[in-house]
Amino acid sequence: MSTRPRATDGIDLSTTLDGLTLRTPVLAASGTFGAGREAAQFVDLHRIGGIIVKSMTLRPWRGRPTPRMYETPSGMLNAIGIQNKGVDHFIAEDLPWLLRKKATVVASIAGNTVQEFIKIADKLRTGGRGLAAVEINISCPNLEDRDNMFSHSPTATAEVVSGVKRALPKLPVFAKLSPNVTSLTDIAGAALEAGADGLSLINTVFGMAIDVEARRPALAATTGGLSGPAIRPIAVRAVHEVHRAFPHAPIIGQGGITDAHGAIEMLLAGASAVAVGTANFFNPRATIEIAAGIEDYMRRHGVGSVADLVGALKEG
Repeated sequence: MSTRPRATDGIDLSTTLDGLTLRTPVLAASGTFGAGREAAQFVDLHRIGGIIVKSMTLRPWRGRPTPRMYETPSGMLNAIGIQNKGVDHFIAEDLPWLLRKKATVVASIAGNTVQEFIKIADKLRTGGRGLAAVEINISCPNLEDRDNMFSHSPTATAEVVSGVKRALPKLPVFAKLSPNVTSLTDIAGAALEAGADGLSLINTVFGMAIDVEARRPALAATTGGLSGPAIRPIAVRAVHEVHRAFPHAPIIGQGGITDAHGAIEMLLAGASAVAVGTANFFNPRATIEIAAGIEDYMRRHGVGSVADLVGALKEG
């Protein structure tokens, strides 16, 4: 799917990830934008580079008990548990609505077994006409290996990616990886070797908060995923490391981006696009404003194309 905008003043904001051309390098991250219905009150969804919808599962999931969210200094903990209405609802209701809004849609899929991922991909192959790409959220508990999430094991990562890619050979498939591992490049290499067309870096960082008055965990699940500005340096480091190891692999950089400065950091570190998450909660126009900020930076620095920023970090 190509949504390349017409360049103005010699500035081309479009970016290409393995054949997928986005009108801007800024997407809405999964889990923070739903399917865009609420945000559509504040922003034209067609103007966003892409919308990575909330992760969907084979059947509806109720999610974890409350409290499920907790604000922390420069961030937010969440343990939502991927509450969603399932892939059939997405195909029947969310995807047609988004396409009517002329949005560029990336499906995010999740599951507890390899076969669940493959079955969701099969449904998207037959019912997902109009999708631009698929992001595989493999930061889920692996019921076939209870000691690990899929993204904590190169073998499990490769099994999911290869299965999904076989089911969706014509769509770009991005593996969303967890930073909570010893060697992110090992996991990234396994995903790419298994057929991933690109990578999404990073998912949330494990964290915990305590209500000291009650002497209880702040989250019902005890631990959760930390997002927001606090994790941006971790995400920039992850993008940099993986880009150096696999310079030709398209990367969607995400984690703590709230402004153009953070997005440009990701691009210079090696991301071809960025996804904005937690910032959407306090500024539903963040994706549009950040894209405008990138354009302003490019104009001030005489950069004509987003591609000229990707991996352009000066070292040494």
